[in-house]
Amino acid sequence: MIPVAFDYSAPTTLDEALTLLADAGEDGKILAGGQSLIPVLKLRLAAPHAVIDLGRIDALRGIREDGDHVVIGAMTQHHDVATHPLVAEHANLIARATQTVADPQIRHRGTFGGALVHADPAGDLPAAALAMDAVFHIVGPGGERTVAAADFFVDLFTTAVGDNEILTEVRMPKKTAWVSDYQKFTRVAQQWSIVGVAATLRIENGRIAEARIALTNMGSVPIRVQAVEQALIGCAIEEDAIARATASVADGTNPPSDLNGDPDYRRHLATVLTRRAVLNAA
Repeated sequence: MIPVAFDYSAPTTLDEALTLLADAGEDGKILAGGQSLIPVLKLRLAAPHAVIDLGRIDALRGIREDGDHVVIGAMTQHHDVATHPLVAEHANLIARATQTVADPQIRHRGTFGGALVHADPAGDLPAAALAMDAVFHIVGPGGERTVAAADFFVDLFTTAVGDNEILTEVRMPKKTAWVSDYQKFTRVAQQWSIVGVAATLRIENGRIAEARIALTNMGSVPIRVQAVEQALIGCAIEEDAIARATASVADGTNPPSDLNGDPDYRRHLATVLTRRAVLNAA
């Protein structure tokens, strides 16, 4: 299908983008990498009167260190996140999850912030950001504010970013000595995750000292499983011990039911993938 007609703008500064967004009101849409928005426009699931392309705003792109954080600009492409040495060293879980996003073509066009704001429950990056305790920086007419990952994902395709606001960067607390893994189950290559598990651990003397575990597509938003994180503390790096600690990972979840699987199947997958992710990371 062909999208309905709209006005296209490509500002070069954040202030200009915010002004255009305010002028457009409810009829405006932000274009980041376009890997989610363009298909939606083509299917006429959205019909904005104005599309504001952030691709020319260099200030929203890049990766840097800032004290005990790694900062990723919202318009940084997936490929750059997945291959950047700072991310690999200090936020390894983000690198691993980003490497699984779609295919190379999409990773060279799609953006880190765009995928997070899109908040698809089957997307791979929200769970990884949640497990990393990411902090989101948002700018709007009222100025700048920060939102923790636990409060950022509100509902299906809904985040804390308001209609007149723009996500500018995501800050990851450094987990330099931590080990990580991201496991996802799909029917075919480059498909959305049927279930995914993000795991990052700190190991001391052959045992798990700290753990962060988050689930993809087990509800309308990514889910942090703190009970399993606590159960893993002090756990030996042994398959039976880890299986016992992660057995309850799907308790209380509300996974969807579709052609890819019913809720019980997804709960089974979450249990298997969590055990696998923890073992692979460790």
